[in-house]
Amino acid sequence: MRIFALTLAAFILLLQYPLWFGKGGWFRVWSLERQVREQKEANASLRQRNGALDAEVRDLKQGFEAIEERARYEFGLIKQDEIFFQVVPAVPPRSQPER
Repeated sequence: MRIFALTLAAFILLLQYPLWFGKGGWFRVWSLERQVREQKEANASLRQRNGALDAEVRDLKQGFEAIEERARYEFGLIKQDEIFFQVVPAVPPRSQPER
């Protein structure tokens, strides 16, 4: 009877091996679920970035305010009859080396 029980236990373990370690086993499923979750997170951040870019493109196509803002920021342009003030931060005085 003992041999039968050991044989049955070994047979059950052999049947369990593909379930856990086989091509469609649990470890593979868990790995794929983790990859899917990571890809969904990446897709969500890319979707948000695409939405912001789409809004910027629509704004550039429809209004001049976005174009003006971009020209001011990137090229330092100013309007006609506008006065430009540039504030330069004060540089701290250098200390003289001690002799």
